[in-house]
Amino acid sequence: MNTETKNRVFPLRRLSNLRPNGSVLLFGAAILAILLANSAWHESYQQFLNQKVVLSIGKYSFFEHNGQNMTLLQFVNDALMAVFFFLVGLEIKQEILVGELSSPKKALLPVIAAVGGMIVPVCVFYIIAHDHPASLGAAIPMATDIAFALAVLSTLGKKVPYSLKIFLTALAVVDDIGGIIVIAIFYSSHFSFMPLLISLLILAIITLAGRAGANNHVFYYVMGFIVWTLFLESGVHATIAGVLLAMCIPAKPKVNFLKLPVVLRELTESLPREEQKTKAEAVLLSEHQQQIINTIRLRSARAISPLQSIEAELSPFVNFFVLPLFAFVNSGVTFGGITAEQLLHVPLAIFLGLLVGKTVGIFGFTWLSIKTSFCKAPTGMTIKNLFGVSIFGGIGFTVSLFIANLSYGAKGYMDLLNEAKMGIFAGTIVSGFLGYIILNLILRKEHKREMEAQAKTEETEATK
Repeated sequence: MNTETKNRVFPLRRLSNLRPNGSVLLFGAAILAILLANSAWHESYQQFLNQKVVLSIGKYSFFEHNGQNMTLLQFVNDALMAVFFFLVGLEIKQEILVGELSSPKKALLPVIAAVGGMIVPVCVFYIIAHDHPASLGAAIPMATDIAFALAVLSTLGKKVPYSLKIFLTALAVVDDIGGIIVIAIFYSSHFSFMPLLISLLILAIITLAGRAGANNHVFYYVMGFIVWTLFLESGVHATIAGVLLAMCIPAKPKVNFLKLPVVLRELTESLPREEQKTKAEAVLLSEHQQQIINTIRLRSARAISPLQSIEAELSPFVNFFVLPLFAFVNSGVTFGGITAEQLLHVPLAIFLGLLVGKTVGIFGFTWLSIKTSFCKAPTGMTIKNLFGVSIFGGIGFTVSLFIANLSYGAKGYMDLLNEAKMGIFAGTIVSGFLGYIILNLILRKEHKREMEAQAKTEETEATK
């Protein structure tokens, strides 16, 4: 099976290859926001964030909440991030169906690692910042940013065992599930039963339509927008609508993939060869030829399930527009007027939660489960390189910033939000650099030992 085929079949393989591509743009957007927030354009930057997003037909406004049009910041965090979580939900569903989370045996190790990587950072945070309202942000260091973590890991090249990449990606996916659960439970406001009930009924209709063979992406997008609007009114955080919608998208293609070659061969053989008009390089097909070719295109497209085709359609939009825009509007941390006392509170709690809590949680829980034979280490994983890759778990950015906004920004604690951003950036950057240095040293030594062992084996065989 070639690399391209493997990437199509195994979602995590594809995810580990694609996600880093947008991380440079994401990082650049964050740096630009920090520079603007600490420059003479600070007020212009804030005014840009507070611009109203107005899209209406008659008296109906599409992006309105509590009777007011959303600001750009609210639009990105409540609307566009619902699309991000929709994409995350699609990836999670694929992993549950056929990927690394498809069986208890496969899922156990990354799940245990992720649980450790969520529990310990929260404990570290509480030890340092247990007072109210600082303690509201205890969930901030829980998350691992898949895009950044894989981008840094990929700079180590082919030295990294593929099992480590899959392990890191799988635990980050489980991290996302944990983050989604936390958002749903702890960051939802008042509950309005009727909008929630209607949205659940619509989700049931979407599921039934999918099982009946609905393949039109526009149908799912329109229904998803309605569900998102109802969730916004229900009090449950609107991004959860994206995840639930993803679980309703069918994984069964309309055209049986195994029968596709036969269908295509029949259509190809029926294609008239002499009906087109040509002159030099210009080729004009007959109407009959166009109909057959369009049928081939349609049948081929329907051999891909909506689950995969929608994910492929949305990935560029999310990775190259939504996430960079999210980073730009949420990364504007200001450094002026911060005291040492403030730095040693929320920023330190998040920094240590990411760097120490994540590393200890992921490594400790994984090592213990392997040591007690509760789980088996994948091929290529050693205790040393496990420690190195565990540090990458502290690269928390997107979801950490998102939870920081829910913890502090949504409740009006803007100073704490600013401090939280400092801790997130510091923890992410140090975890990235330290993880790179330590894992690089470990992998070099392991590679050297492998080469020496191989040379000895060859020498022994030569003397026989």
